[in-house]
Amino acid sequence: MRSLESLFLSHPNAPQSCLRGTGSEAGRNPVPKISKLPLGRSKIKSLAVRMSLVTSSGGTGKKNPHGIGEDDGVIIVDHGSRRKESNLMLNEFVAMFKDKTGYPIVEPAHMELAEPSIKDAFDICVQQGAKRVVVSPFFLFPGRHWHQDIPSLTAEAAKEHPGVPYLITAPLGLHELLVDVVNDRINYCLSHVAGDVKECEVCVDTNKCKFNSH
Repeated sequence: MRSLESLFLSHPNAPQSCLRGTGSEAGRNPVPKISKLPLGRSKIKSLAVRMSLVTSSGGTGKKNPHGIGEDDGVIIVDHGSRRKESNLMLNEFVAMFKDKTGYPIVEPAHMELAEPSIKDAFDICVQQGAKRVVVSPFFLFPGRHWHQDIPSLTAEAAKEHPGVPYLITAPLGLHELLVDVVNDRINYCLSHVAGDVKECEVCVDTNKCKFNSH
């Protein structure tokens, strides 16, 4: 099963509010507003299904000609934390993502509070030969960070690399695979409470995975 980010990066029906720019254009293009999400349950289900249909072959049995190539760099950016342990988890995820997708250039970045920054990651991608950079926000929904902060920081980073275009993808959003992820977390924690499994990598040594009462 492919990682969520790789599904979004290659999906032909990904939200059209994904942001594009180049080093020479950075900062001049207005940030588009994301379309209002449909509220009807059937429409939301339809959107989730469409966003989950892509496979590694693009759903056609052939390699997706518009997917990540050898000259593309991928930056997976999260918010960033003052907790070192939280930041290190992004490094682990990026290693998993790179191993599973086979993409040659994948770098972690934190929007704030920690390094590497988006600028650091952008520089490293170009140093490794990236001729395009894809920034994938490791965020659930399109809030202020997706609308403003990440585009601004990426545009600033791109200024030092004229001619290197970049794309900011949609956040994770209403992807059907997230249902499985949330359900897996719930069931694993319940199994830990029952004493069947050890704490997961997130909860280990925190003593948080337990029922509380007052």
